[in-house]
This record gives sequence, structure tokens and C-alpha cells, in this order.
Amino acid sequence: MSYDNLDRLIAFAGLHQGAACVTRIAHRGSAEAEMMEPCIYSLFQVDAESTAAVFGAPGAVAPGARQVIAQLTGLPERNLELTRYVVTLIRLERALAREPGRLARLGEGIEAARAKLEHFPLLHPAILGHFADLYSETISTLTPRVMVQGSELHLGNPDNQSRVRALLLAGIRAAMLWRQVGGSRWHLLLRNRQILDDARAYLDRHED
Repeated sequence: MSYDNLDRLIAFAGLHQGAACVTRIAHRGSAEAEMMEPCIYSLFQVDAESTAAVFGAPGAVAPGARQVIAQLTGLPERNLELTRYVVTLIRLERALAREPGRLARLGEGIEAARAKLEHFPLLHPAILGHFADLYSETISTLTPRVMVQGSELHLGNPDNQSRVRALLLAGIRAAMLWRQVGGSRWHLLLRNRQILDDARAYLDRHED
């Protein structure tokens, strides 16, 4: 199957959306459900019919696309903390790809989570806690480690800890998708203008 710039933009926006949710939880104590749901939803999509379908409904990663634009233009502002998360998650995904045993364990964990969906909604603590445990078991011992910054009050909350770990796992899923559809570090270095145009086109298509 061939992929185009839009596929790469959607995956890259999904990665930024997950990272943006992490920053909001860490600093504010919460993130909007509309932003979180496409990220967690993506963890269950193994054989989606398209890149966009990985995240659910059309326009699901619009918040992530807006974040991509902000990071590239500085408007309204760049978030260097978010950039650090994105870069680290991309590096973690490459480390994970070299460990078939961890990948197999992730697959098993996702199937176990799928069974929970029969009883709980997508953002229920039981689902998020399951993915948080899976992240701790399979990802947290890889390098580089993700060092989440924020308020001790918010990061000390066990529910927020689960949300953050589940979203980091979703970020790695998006990084994997981005690589699968042809994304690379060269795109980030040499095609910023193309990425910016694609993000704006995506928003034009999915926002009123």
C-alpha cells in the first residue's frame, strides 16, 4: 500500500495530540476527553482500513494538527516541553521496534484490554490503568526514558499517572504509525513547509 503526505500528517498530528494531552494533565490536572479519546482509541486499531481510521472519526486529530502548526510557526507559541516528548517518543518507538519480545507482549496486552471494552467505556480508569501497567511493563525500562514535567500535585495523583502512561503508550503507537507510512527524521529536517501546508489543509477540511 502506498501512503502520501496526508497519511504522514495524520500520524504526526496524532503523536502531537498525545503529547499535548500529557502536558495538560501534568500542568493542569486534566485533558479534554475529545483530545484523549482518539489517542486511546488508536491503541486498539491493529488492522484499520486507513491511517485516518486509526484515530476514529474524521478530524479526530485536529487538536494535534493545530499543535503541529504552533510548533512549526511559533504561533501562538512553541512548546519546547512538548517537542521533547515527541522526539523522545519517536526514539522510544525505534528502540521498541528492535525488541520483538516486548512487541509481542504489547500485542497480548492490547488484546486483554479489548476484552475490557465490553464492560467499560474507552476512558474508564480500568482501561487507562491497564494501558498504564502495560507501558510500565514494556516501555518504561527502555531508553531514553520520558521524564514528565509538571505539578507535583497533579503528577502525584494515581489516576493522572495512569492517564499519562496510557497517553505515552498512545504516542508510541502514533510514532510507529508515522514510521509505517513513511515518516522519518529527514521529513522533520527538510520538509517543514510541506508538513505545515498539510496540517493547514487537514484543518481546512475538518473544521468549520
